[in-house]
Amino acid sequence: MTTIEGDAVQLKGEMDEPGWEVDPDDDWGVAVVATVGRQLKLRREAVGMRAAEFGAVVGYGEDMVYKIESGKRIPRQEYLNKADEVLRAGGLIAATWEDVKKVRYPKKVRELGKLEGKAVEIGVYECNSIHGLLQTPEHARALFEAWQPPYSPDDVERMVAACLARQSVFERDPAPSVHYVLEEAPLRRQVGGTMVWRQQLEHLLEMGRLNNVTLQVMPTNTEAHPGLDGRIELLKFPDGTAVGRADGLFNGRPVSDPRQLRILELQYGTIRAQALPPRESLAFIKQLLGET
Repeated sequence: MTTIEGDAVQLKGEMDEPGWEVDPDDDWGVAVVATVGRQLKLRREAVGMRAAEFGAVVGYGEDMVYKIESGKRIPRQEYLNKADEVLRAGGLIAATWEDVKKVRYPKKVRELGKLEGKAVEIGVYECNSIHGLLQTPEHARALFEAWQPPYSPDDVERMVAACLARQSVFERDPAPSVHYVLEEAPLRRQVGGTMVWRQQLEHLLEMGRLNNVTLQVMPTNTEAHPGLDGRIELLKFPDGTAVGRADGLFNGRPVSDPRQLRILELQYGTIRAQALPPRESLAFIKQLLGET
């Protein structure tokens, strides 16, 4: 605890800010965070403030201030905004959030998010789980916490945040056309307990009612189909190009060759034809909710 002008203030530390560690394997991310941290330190020293004094004003512990300034922790937007005000930077520090927010999430997720952010059409068949773009925060957290070997609390929170950040694709204007086919089994799996599971099903119903989203369910008692080898994803872009991948084809690597894409489109089209139509799929999810 510390006192500022007579008021007791609880300063934030690492326990209060999980999920903001810098990924040492992300060269660009490390460079961005280090540059921002160096700017913060230089400006703080220029106005003659000690780290403890500065931390008390912005609401963070001295140790956290040092870690942010040394590029070991990713600063939150509120931290940068307060620092900008305290150090009288005229908006220059606050503006660094535009770069920081891009490295807030793991490198692989950023790359996937970039592709999803550019796509005008997204098609996904998911066999073992509910796709990340459709997950609630609680559902995503339960999945990450079940991983073995276990993730650290920091990593769990970082990946949950990354999952939610990708969902901004639904906020684009114009919105992309999005098609999903989900297997019945993951819909019945009560990940995170009954309440989390019910919230996830209710969220699927909300998403399935969006004008730009088509949601289909593949019943367990259906005939064999091309998706039994695993997930299939197809992304199409405004310039007519596309990229896709399938767990069971081309060693699981992303492909953009038209001949390979035609194979993926054929498989995905066959899967959609075998799945329940959208209206029946939403009715099926409602039925699952009614069984609890």
